[in-house]
Amino acid sequence: MDFTFISVLSTTATATALFLLFLFIINKRRPSKAPSPAVVNRILSGTTGWPFIGETLDFISSAYTDRPQSFIDKRRLLYGKVFKSHLFGSPTIVSTDAEVSRIVLQSDANSFVPSYPKSLTELMGESSILLINGSLHRRIHGLIGSFLKSPYLKTQVTFDMRKLLLQAMATWKEDRPVYIQDETKHIAFQVLAKALIGLDPGEDMEFLKIHFQNFIAGLMSLPVKLPGTQLHRSLQAKKKMVKLVMKIISNRRIRGVARSQDHPKDVADVLLNDKSEKLTDELISDNMIDLMIPGEDSVPLLITLAIKYLSDCPKALHQLKMENLEVKRLKTDLGGAMCWDDYLSLPFTQNVITETLRLGNIIMGVIRKAMKDVEIKGYLIPKGWCVLTHFRSVHLDDNHHESPHQFNPWRWQNRDMNSSNSSSCFTPFGGGLRLCPGLDLARLEASIFLHHFVTEFRWVAEDDTIINFPTVRMKNRMPVWVKRENYRG
Repeated sequence: MDFTFISVLSTTATATALFLLFLFIINKRRPSKAPSPAVVNRILSGTTGWPFIGETLDFISSAYTDRPQSFIDKRRLLYGKVFKSHLFGSPTIVSTDAEVSRIVLQSDANSFVPSYPKSLTELMGESSILLINGSLHRRIHGLIGSFLKSPYLKTQVTFDMRKLLLQAMATWKEDRPVYIQDETKHIAFQVLAKALIGLDPGEDMEFLKIHFQNFIAGLMSLPVKLPGTQLHRSLQAKKKMVKLVMKIISNRRIRGVARSQDHPKDVADVLLNDKSEKLTDELISDNMIDLMIPGEDSVPLLITLAIKYLSDCPKALHQLKMENLEVKRLKTDLGGAMCWDDYLSLPFTQNVITETLRLGNIIMGVIRKAMKDVEIKGYLIPKGWCVLTHFRSVHLDDNHHESPHQFNPWRWQNRDMNSSNSSSCFTPFGGGLRLCPGLDLARLEASIFLHHFVTEFRWVAEDDTIINFPTVRMKNRMPVWVKRENYRG
């Protein structure tokens, strides 16, 4: 379960780059003693850049341009697919090699552990599932992963997503733009909160949304907890959210958690039903908030980027529309509503989602820290060094994907996604022990949105630009002008 760079507010690209450079460097935990440069030079090519600063400023500057790959591409041509650098205050090995990245991600905590800025670890705490390792992590990850893949939850998410989406669509006007990025964020957060803690729309949901935004504002803040600082405000916001979750959990304890023969209603139920003494109410409450971090952006961005790419590719939009209209007519004739497996069974729709994940690169990559000297494919990764497994480089590598910068959903037709080559060259949700357990739900929510959007509306999208750093997002929030259409079977 991973996430990478979190958005921070900025005014200009230059000011933000300088701020982020300072922020990341002072925000890192003190690294383990690194081996001498002479040892590393014998193994890996590359440069560590300026003293202390490293190459961070170059990395950030290129990320803000319309060619965010330029930093990586230039060094890959010079030094090969795996090279050394110095990024965000740490000596770093950058991997654009699919096999090397796969091995790093599949390694256990004896070899690699997640690496995050100090402000983020302060906010999440040492017991966060995003930070813990070993048996407790495997236990929690397994419990959550099994539940998120369950037919019960997929049925619930389908009902909630469709209900909230149709309610939102009913308010859309033809004389003003609809901002897809905002609409999907509003809907996806409510679906996520329901799946985690069973929260329905209302005062508590609004309370949670407000304080969650205050909370995530501190994820990349200065690691100073004095009153008045962003980190202090974010910590206070988390305390308020945890208090709400603790109240929900206490009420369930009083009335009795769902019995083992019943379906757990949400992730909180799953963890409360577990008999492990380590899963205290406090740990569960903390983790409910932390689990919202990687889930809060991924689904809205996936949907938003899909609408962007489809708007720019009429041929793909037409085929997607025809596929979804056909299943809508079939379900109408049979007199039934769409089920979760109906949404996921549409092959071209899934190809569109897959291609959006590949081209959009919602997760640029993840960072791991070596706990010991590790050798992979002849490359030495020294103890204490970080490894940036750069997913975007693999997804945009023409050795793996023909014409990689082109949106081409047809490339996934008749392609075995379970083959070793596909699994190494397509990692939009990370991989290994920390593979995002919500990947199936992300696809489901995107499928539901696309189905209802293309079968009930046609639209014209305004020009908008994809911003790739610190996180992927649309510069103008993806405005579209919609017109309702009544498609009948």
